[in-house]
Amino acid sequence: QVRLAESGGGLVHPGGSLRLACEASGRIQGIPEMAWYRQVPGSERELVAAIHLSGTTNYADAVKGRFTISRNYGDTKRVFLQMNNLQPQDTAVYYCKGRVVVQGAVRIDDYWGQGTQVTVSS
Repeated sequence: QVRLAESGGGLVHPGGSLRLACEASGRIQGIPEMAWYRQVPGSERELVAAIHLSGTTNYADAVKGRFTISRNYGDTKRVFLQMNNLQPQDTAVYYCKGRVVVQGAVRIDDYWGQGTQVTVSS
């Protein structure tokens, strides 16, 4: 019914940059909030950054000043994560999450993408 698909992961050297993208599709009435999470083996999934329709953003302390989450004006089905000055500790699988109102529904449900691997290594 609703699908989120991430793209843009890969291998990068320390200090490098990557730009992740996530696109939602399906019977969507609205997506009030989208976010990026990341997870390494053996650890819980953690919030990286989130953005509301209003434009309000919040970031994990570990990425403040290096990562930027964004949505294009008028395009509520895509979210991006610009990651600069990447470090080995940023290595993880990055997941997109959308808080979605499905067409005809009266509640908000969370939907996740399948994840994209980001590896930072020299």
